[in-house]
Amino acid sequence: MSFMNFWNGNSLYGSNNSSTNLYSLFSERNAIKNGTYKKLLKSYYSSLEENSGSATSTSKRRGQNNIIDKLLKEKMYPTVSKETQEANTNLTNGISSLKSSISTLQNENTFEDTENGKTASEKVVSAMKSYVNNYNNVVTASKSSTLSNKTAYVANMMSTTSKFEKELGEIGVMLKSDGTLQLDETKLKNTDLSKVQKLFSTDNIQSYGSTIASRVKFAGGGTSTTTGTTNDSTSTDDKKPASSSAAAALKTDGETLASSELFAKIKDQDGNEAYDIKKILSTAKSFVNNYNTMFDKAESSSNSGVLSNLSYIRNRTANNTKALKEFGISVDKKGRLSIDEETFQKADMSKVQDFFKDYGSYVASNASRVDYYMNTKANAASGYTSKASYNIPPVSDYNSFI
Repeated sequence: MSFMNFWNGNSLYGSNNSSTNLYSLFSERNAIKNGTYKKLLKSYYSSLEENSGSATSTSKRRGQNNIIDKLLKEKMYPTVSKETQEANTNLTNGISSLKSSISTLQNENTFEDTENGKTASEKVVSAMKSYVNNYNNVVTASKSSTLSNKTAYVANMMSTTSKFEKELGEIGVMLKSDGTLQLDETKLKNTDLSKVQKLFSTDNIQSYGSTIASRVKFAGGGTSTTTGTTNDSTSTDDKKPASSSAAAALKTDGETLASSELFAKIKDQDGNEAYDIKKILSTAKSFVNNYNTMFDKAESSSNSGVLSNLSYIRNRTANNTKALKEFGISVDKKGRLSIDEETFQKADMSKVQDFFKDYGSYVASNASRVDYYMNTKANAASGYTSKASYNIPPVSDYNSFI
């Protein structure tokens, strides 16, 4: 294969397939680091000299090396266009403005009349206009941005909005085909404000406002708006990130709680059979600890595969709040767990077993996927398409992992 074919064929922009492009980029980076590109470049320019019949000189070799160094630098750090730089800046600034708009809609004072005569309805309409405007600016900028650790969260934000399309429509906020929003002020003015307040409630971690606020919060992470490179910390070859370690540990805890072995009865000194409550409690405490650690660390990930599976776990937990509470396990507003040991030990262990047989297995399955996406093909899953669908590696890749 000729050098120029190798160069063009592996170009980041040489294919219409975004996943292939990302994989090609990392292959190119490795080729640059291990010297393969430099050897190919030298070979290519040497062949040009031989074909031209020119004599080798020190100055010519020096000029050749300068060209090689320049090409390597351009390949390793591609120039970002002025338009892209502008989109990156607009996205970063837009996220900050959007965060402020959400805070206003989550503030109880927004839904109260003021002494200066401004009604709650007027305040809500004003706040919603600001939200829609800032939301649209973020969506528009993200489509031309190279800040993948931000656009991944925007994709998640757009997906959430799509899920709440019906509820948003009821208060006069319509979702357009391009992913932006359109506000019907008249409809919003005639809407029961309690609907708006409920939609943006901070008391419910699954509310539209809480979910969007979470995505916007993490999208505001540090990123260079000039080059499009990110400052996200990554794991080394010999050390996994804490979120991955916790996810792997949670998988083990979930599987253990779902197993019949943990709930096998043992005989006491008098020959009576009973559950090994101390062992079961220890596993439950480990489950709670690893659950919280995984969310604390992994929620700041820009990987859409990680975020999707965290969302599945969060929703399943929220839907089982009542059952968990019966066993002394509480869920706070942020979705974190806590366990009351005394209540847990007094619980009917047969009910605990029945519950965790399904719930524990479900959490373990999704925690396994979080661990997978945190450690393999992470960057290939960090982007999204123009329709805000996630660019995640095929299921076959995950199946081969487990």
